[in-house]
Amino acid sequence: MTADPVLSFLEQDRAAALERLMALLRCPSVSTDPAYAQGMGAARELLMARLARAGFGHVREISAGGHPAIYGEWCGQPGRPTFLVYGHYDVQPPDPIADWSSPPFEPRIVDGRIRARGVSDDKAPLSIAIEAMAGFLHVEGRLPVNVKLLLEGEEECGSATLGQICERHRDLLAADAVISADGARWRTDLCTVNVGSRGNAALEFSLTTAARDLHSGRFGGATVNALHAMARLLASLHEADGRVAVEDFYDDARLPEAADLAMLARIPFDESGFFREFSGRPHGEPGYGTLARLWLRPTLEMNGMWGGYTGAGAKTIVPHRAEAKLTMRLADGQDPARVVAAVRRHLKNHCPAGAQLDFRDTSPGSRAYTVPENHPLLLAVERTLADVTGAQPVRVRIGATLPLSDIVSTRLGLDTVMFSFSTADEKFHAPDEFFRLASFDKGLRAWVLLLRRLGLQTPYDYARFQHRPERPSA
Repeated sequence: MTADPVLSFLEQDRAAALERLMALLRCPSVSTDPAYAQGMGAARELLMARLARAGFGHVREISAGGHPAIYGEWCGQPGRPTFLVYGHYDVQPPDPIADWSSPPFEPRIVDGRIRARGVSDDKAPLSIAIEAMAGFLHVEGRLPVNVKLLLEGEEECGSATLGQICERHRDLLAADAVISADGARWRTDLCTVNVGSRGNAALEFSLTTAARDLHSGRFGGATVNALHAMARLLASLHEADGRVAVEDFYDDARLPEAADLAMLARIPFDESGFFREFSGRPHGEPGYGTLARLWLRPTLEMNGMWGGYTGAGAKTIVPHRAEAKLTMRLADGQDPARVVAAVRRHLKNHCPAGAQLDFRDTSPGSRAYTVPENHPLLLAVERTLADVTGAQPVRVRIGATLPLSDIVSTRLGLDTVMFSFSTADEKFHAPDEFFRLASFDKGLRAWVLLLRRLGLQTPYDYARFQHRPERPSA
């Protein structure tokens, strides 16, 4: 038994905590697809009831026209810091469902792993944070610090209204810093702390070449095929060596400095093993290694291209319409709007004759983010991870995007430190997503130790890191 009374309680309550997680996993809370609206609502109801039972006050929904976020607070420690604790309850679509070993919203425990859609991204890490804080309130009747919870419902579709939520509720969400339960650890064999993430931008468009699909015998070879035109257009986005061919795409992207590349070189990394795991091979912007390509340089990816007939058997047509989705991961210094504008110009300038492009609105995107290297929350997280794992954490970046970091920096003037206990190999966004039970236990211990350590700090420790929020653009 541990000497910490909160950890003792959490050990005794483990089975009940896992069942609460399972109930949340059964809610199909897919934010991007309106067909899952009922599942989104069920997840919100479950979480709000849990927060109220745990002892959080002012539990309610806050929204700005999209899927609501959930808010709750416990602010009974005057003179102690206030932290905005973030997570998201929405998940990615489960498709392709046929590739799952078990139904995606019927969680299973197999070989020490919980398998379900959203378990690693972000329902288990989020539940760990809630359970740890609920343990404090149950055992001691208070938290070591003041906490405001913000549980988003749109992270998996670009955090489209999170900025507006922060703007509308600026006073409600005021804090000294943000602790994110989202943002996976890099590896299971290396203790790491994430100190930065790339930005993100998206673009969707269609290409049309005729008023309708045409008979390939009567019209084939005599008119433009939309899929042929789309394939040529998308191929023009990259050089053969992997460099993005879009004019102005790399403008404003901060070039890695010698110190950045030296930091990467010190990180233990088995490049051949990395690619062997998914039967891939190195490819990307020339002049950079894999870690620099993943963490420090911008990318342009085709996420989907479709049109014509894709069902069983043959259908002899000349498709008249093709669709595509693109995303761009952004480096420090890049503005999402400027990058999207450059890609749009390229697509218009390279659109084959006889084709028409139509663009659809997407989320405004997010800029890259880096935590100040001596931020008191970052230092506390590093000491806590060292206590829990017995190893000094290595500072790394992630190639993914945490829209929250840019949004709360811009709108609330706050820095964010990631404190998630999912791991990058846990197949989030893919079939058979899973979360290690061992990480559930480790995460509970880490959250308890972190909250106790933060309780020794004061708001003055954070004052010099806060900055004036920007006003939103018109």
